[in-house]
Amino acid sequence: MNTVVLGFSGGVDSAVSAVLLQRAGFTVQGVYLDNADKAARSYAVDAAERMGIPLSVVDVHAELEEKVCRPFTASYLRGETPNPCILCNPTLKFPALLREADRLGAELAATGHYARAEKGALYKGRPANDQSYMLCRLTGEQVSRLILPLGAYEKTQVRAMAEEFGLPAAHKKDSMEICFIPDRDYVNWLSERAALPGPGDFVFHGQVVGRHEGVVRWTVGQRVPGLHEGRKLYVSRIDAAENRIELALWEELFKTELTARDFNWLVEPPFVAPLCASVRVRHTKWEEPRCSVLALPDGSARISCESPVRAPAPGQSAVLYAGERLIGGGFISENEIQ
Repeated sequence: MNTVVLGFSGGVDSAVSAVLLQRAGFTVQGVYLDNADKAARSYAVDAAERMGIPLSVVDVHAELEEKVCRPFTASYLRGETPNPCILCNPTLKFPALLREADRLGAELAATGHYARAEKGALYKGRPANDQSYMLCRLTGEQVSRLILPLGAYEKTQVRAMAEEFGLPAAHKKDSMEICFIPDRDYVNWLSERAALPGPGDFVFHGQVVGRHEGVVRWTVGQRVPGLHEGRKLYVSRIDAAENRIELALWEELFKTELTARDFNWLVEPPFVAPLCASVRVRHTKWEEPRCSVLALPDGSARISCESPVRAPAPGQSAVLYAGERLIGGGFISENEIQ
């Protein structure tokens, strides 16, 4: 029996993935990682039943708290900009799917990510919907057991296939919010978990130019409302220890040198000579300059860009590519951004 375990929410991506896997000859075992509310769980269970897919429901609330929510909260309180999906994928989502695969005697696991997994390596998906950035911290072992059925498609094609297959998910809206903050009010969510810092100073070129309502409400690169002497100002640095936000002009946001800590390599690390690559510093498709990268003994990577990147934010991920291939990612450090 050629069984594959599929992360299944009942949405259009996982539903179409299930059909594509079945048509490729796999027996699909769905797994719903229960990390949200009863309504979401019920939708997944009902969708699997309608499609005739056996579904296991795995409660991951405690694991989510430990491995995602706590680090996410701590990062924000340090003035960083964490990406919860990048925290979750290697530490919770894929380990949970592979544990279920091991329990069932299945070698492979699948998700509805828009990226490609081929011969133990990860590659970009189609440009319009590429999600390879979110997978930058998967381990080599996780990648070797991964199938990504949607890697060759764009979202519009997937919705068209859902219509063709007669799937109710064809008209289900995409989920855009953080799964554990469904109302998108992350400041309120943080306030229920920790004492948030209060108002502090906006500082531009060493001078106090206004007051902010709390550092967790801002991120590097964000524009501050209004004008200062006729110019727009943007957040360039968040000093959480001093409860101060430093501002800059647009042209001052661009940097060519940065360090990414705790770097996860999916190729042999370049300790001796720099590696030529391209880099994304946020989940966008339009900004990916060429760069050279050197792996450092402390586990970080020093990245030198040929053209500047806009506002690399501490806590976000710097993700490297060799052509279409994803070769690793680490967390942007506040130190040595130039």
